[in-house]
Amino acid sequence: MVKRLTAWVLDGDPLGFGTMSSVARGRVREMMGEVMTAQGRSLPADDTADLREIGFRSLDFSELALRVEDELGDELNFDAPGLRRIATVGDVLDFIEQLQSA
Repeated sequence: MVKRLTAWVLDGDPLGFGTMSSVARGRVREMMGEVMTAQGRSLPADDTADLREIGFRSLDFSELALRVEDELGDELNFDAPGLRRIATVGDVLDFIEQLQSA
């Protein structure tokens, strides 16, 4: 895995300079797909897909979190309030967004 010092998010940046400190939802989804592909599985296009049905396990979530941290160049705050049951692809994406803003 390549260590990246910063993550640039171009969403909402009319000059194209980007902002540091968060990874765009689409990029997190892309990384989630990479984790699944490495395990011989594919990520469905539907964010309501059930994690159990697609075979996304806690180990896969850990790998995704590490990839996001590498891209951020910082650790995610897993002490964030509001931890909840994560059951769908969308739940994972929402949770990673929540961790980044904590």
